[in-house]
Amino acid sequence: MLSRKIGIDLGTSTVRIYVKGEGVVVNERADHTRTLHELIGKANGRPRLFRPDVVVSVPTTVTSGERRAVTEAAMSAGARQVWLIDEPIAAAMGAGLPIGGVRASAICELGAGTTEIAVISHSGTMVELSLPVGGNDLDHAIAVELSIDEEAAEAVKIAVGSAVPLQDPLATTVDGREVTSNAVVDAIQPPLRQIASAIREVVDQAPPVLAADIRERGIVLSGGGAQLRGIDRFISMHSGVNATVAEEPQTSVVRGTGLALENFEVLKRNQSFIR
Repeated sequence: MLSRKIGIDLGTSTVRIYVKGEGVVVNERADHTRTLHELIGKANGRPRLFRPDVVVSVPTTVTSGERRAVTEAAMSAGARQVWLIDEPIAAAMGAGLPIGGVRASAICELGAGTTEIAVISHSGTMVELSLPVGGNDLDHAIAVELSIDEEAAEAVKIAVGSAVPLQDPLATTVDGREVTSNAVVDAIQPPLRQIASAIREVVDQAPPVLAADIRERGIVLSGGGAQLRGIDRFISMHSGVNATVAEEPQTSVVRGTGLALENFEVLKRNQSFIR
């Protein structure tokens, strides 16, 4: 087939697009007035001689009506075929987890607006939870603690942010004041504890055999929030489940959509309908 294959991650704060044979070709701040038509056109290139096959990642909480709307929008934008894949499945694939096996794997996708946690086996989610807490909440907590705006708070988080105290604290300057990583640690404890508690809840809800797998194999952290210093140590300490950070965690979902393009069984299992 000469059709191009395109994977799209429509994140809360970032849009990423994967094209088979080229890798991630778009990785930029989300513009909420940008349409799927423009995104697919940008990824497909011009002249568009062939209609692309498209996989779009969606949060686990989207309704069937919203799924249909995304599918129809992509078809109207020129896609030949459209598949939807839940974000945790895409993240797990992009992180290299063996999702097709009998033994369970666990993923925690730390996005800007939400955190998606799932226990996965046989290429499907056995237990899943979508928590309305993410990187934006960390920014807000820092902003409140330091009396700065959230844009500045995000910059502080990137510069010195840490989930746990550092042996050699980092420091940055905001509005003429020195801010240390320890101040950030204190500020972001509440949202981080919510995430750790949600992970415990998901593991507790899993069937005993799968829960045993997760306690043995641990959970993988992906998404932009997984870049926070010490987040793996924090989750390990407060959830009771050993946590590791995926390689290039911020692109796990979009890379997973690309891998899903080559795995029809995963796509078939993880959507309501195919067009």
